[in-house]
Amino acid sequence: MDNSAVVHLIDDDEAVRQALAFLLATAGHAVRVYESAEAFLEAAGTAQPGCIVSDVRMPGIDGLALQRRLRDIGSTLPVVIMTGHADVPLAVEAMKAGAVDFIEKPFDDEVLLSAIQVALTRQGAAGQRNAEAQQIHSRIDALSERERQVLEGLVAGHPNKTIAYDLQLSPRTVEVHRANLMTKMGAHSLSELVRMVVIAGRRDP
Repeated sequence: MDNSAVVHLIDDDEAVRQALAFLLATAGHAVRVYESAEAFLEAAGTAQPGCIVSDVRMPGIDGLALQRRLRDIGSTLPVVIMTGHADVPLAVEAMKAGAVDFIEKPFDDEVLLSAIQVALTRQGAAGQRNAEAQQIHSRIDALSERERQVLEGLVAGHPNKTIAYDLQLSPRTVEVHRANLMTKMGAHSLSELVRMVVIAGRRDP
């Protein structure tokens, strides 16, 4: 880990900022906190190298809009997005805009620390990213038609009951398809599954 790297933490909830800042500092990270995306963008021009950890749903500029602004100003700071289950579609859009990863609340401390480590060390060459995307494509190709339909519903942020209604299946059948596709994809959580799908969709030319 680069000892000079700074984790730029953006969250409008003061209690969350304090708790996460304490966690990160205890883990040995230098941390700067911001109460809004606007506050970070004001300081972005002089921001120290590192990574950004941002909530996706905030007043004013949300995590997705922040991604657009960062892209517009040419920022190369990798971004990790924090999201609630209902905000999964927003997190997917943020990843498509360039976020390294997203983590779904509530999350274990180690999940956040691991995501930050990936963000700080990720130098991935285009060839490496393409190889990962191709591997994920192969797993998707191995899914049955029903499993792919359930996958689409999950990536859209729909609960099992909604997917069952849309596909005219029983919730129990959807649960079975969901378990099977998670196994075939090698995903241990919904956020990991969605991350795979996003990576598969953004291969470099």
